[in-house]
Amino acid sequence: MKRHLPLAAALVLALASLSFAQEATPSPTPKPKAPRVTKAQLQQQLVELESSMWNAWKSKDAAVFEKNLSADSVLVDANGVSGKSMVAQGIATCNVKSFSLSDWKMTKMGTSTALLTYKAKQDGTCGAQTIPATIWASSIWMKRKNEWVAVFHQETPTQ
Repeated sequence: MKRHLPLAAALVLALASLSFAQEATPSPTPKPKAPRVTKAQLQQQLVELESSMWNAWKSKDAAVFEKNLSADSVLVDANGVSGKSMVAQGIATCNVKSFSLSDWKMTKMGTSTALLTYKAKQDGTCGAQTIPATIWASSIWMKRKNEWVAVFHQETPTQ
C-alpha cells in the first residue's frame, strides 16, 4: 500500500496542475434586455398602430394592412368572417369620408398579447352599403418576431 501512495499523490498533482494550466473561458455576454415598456406606453404604441390602419383604410393603402395584420389574422363584422387577404382587397371598395376613434382601453393578456377596445364614429360606404355610423371595436395584438401584429379584429354596430 505504501508503494501506491506516492503514485496516487503524483497522479493527483499532475491532474491538478493540468486543471490550473487551462485558460479561463469567458462566459458569453448576456444580451441586453429591452427596456421595460409601461402599460401606458404599450397602449399608446398599439393605439398608433390601430389608428394607422384606420388612416390606411380611408386612403385605401393596402400595404399598411399587409404589414400590420398577421398571416393568420381574422376580422369579424356584420358581413361575416374574413382573413388578411380579403381585408386588404376589400378596402379598395370603401369610400371613407371621415372617422374618429375614442374611449380606448387596453387589457394585457400576457407578456406578448394585448386586447385593445375602442369606439369608432365613421361616415362612408363599402361597396353599395353605408357603413354603420358608430361601432365598438376590439383588436387583439400579439408580439411576433419582435413586432406587434393584429391577429383579430371585431366590430359591433351600436344601437
